[in-house]
Amino acid sequence: MSDEQVAEAELPLDSAGTRLVRAREAAGLTRAQVAAATRIPERHLLAIEQGDYAALPARTYAVGFSRSYAKAVGANDAEIVAAVRADLAVAEPEPTRRQVQTFEPGDPARVPSARFAWLAALAALVVIVAGFAFWRSYYAPGGELPSILPAETPVPAPAAAAPAPAVPAPSGPVVFTALQQGVWVKFYDGAGNQLLQKELAQGESYTVPADLPEVKLWTARPDQLAITIGGQPVPKLADQQRTVKDVSVTAAALLSRAAPQAAASQPAAAAPVQPDTAPRPRVRPAPRAERSAPAAPASPIVAPVEAVPTAPAPAPAAT
Repeated sequence: MSDEQVAEAELPLDSAGTRLVRAREAAGLTRAQVAAATRIPERHLLAIEQGDYAALPARTYAVGFSRSYAKAVGANDAEIVAAVRADLAVAEPEPTRRQVQTFEPGDPARVPSARFAWLAALAALVVIVAGFAFWRSYYAPGGELPSILPAETPVPAPAAAAPAPAVPAPSGPVVFTALQQGVWVKFYDGAGNQLLQKELAQGESYTVPADLPEVKLWTARPDQLAITIGGQPVPKLADQQRTVKDVSVTAAALLSRAAPQAAASQPAAAAPVQPDTAPRPRVRPAPRAERSAPAAPASPIVAPVEAVPTAPAPAPAAT
């Protein structure tokens, strides 16, 4: 072997950093341009060119950044990665005590930017808020509380009101008072405009506006609502739990409902006993033939009498 061949064999092979520098210069690119194209900090590119892999965060970053660098300057990325791994093996052998699954980051250009991450987080927050608003409006509507009881037809007003009792009718404001906790009510006028909708606490009252010609009530607990007109109690809308809707709660309507109830609660007067003057049917006597005849007496047994011959009468004497 000649001296030139020996000298050439003793020369060290080009490192991965040297190859990348030559490829970058051949492509006419600066280190700053490569950093902008690969989104790799320029200090990390300089560390790769100088073979200072200890300045990088980890071994995997050295391999991944070198591959991206090689692609950006048009070098063979497989050869560059092999050279980088060889340099890393010489500089710092990997421990062989346990096998660890490593992850090599790909091209940093494919890693989402911080701006994209913030936009994704903002979109997720908007979706969560919209979902919560939809859930609240669907399962807990604020406009109207649906009844869990079966729907019932509105209670019609009595067709003909009974005559008012002898006592003077009360007059004054109409007041509804809850007898238990959480009695749901909805008051509205004749046009459907809502006046009050809430769950009354025990003892809480609501005064019906006297200046409105028609006020109606919708509730599922009419038996738990005490009613007074001018401070005088009147009968409830119902004595048991049931849904009532579109029931007029003006003073006149409540008094007209109370009058039939008062009349029905009074015992009915006993009707006078009328004498029975209706003609009664005459009983005809049964005909004689139909009457039962008395039993005939038993006839005595008579022995047969033998006939006795009689002598002929004497002839008259001649004169």
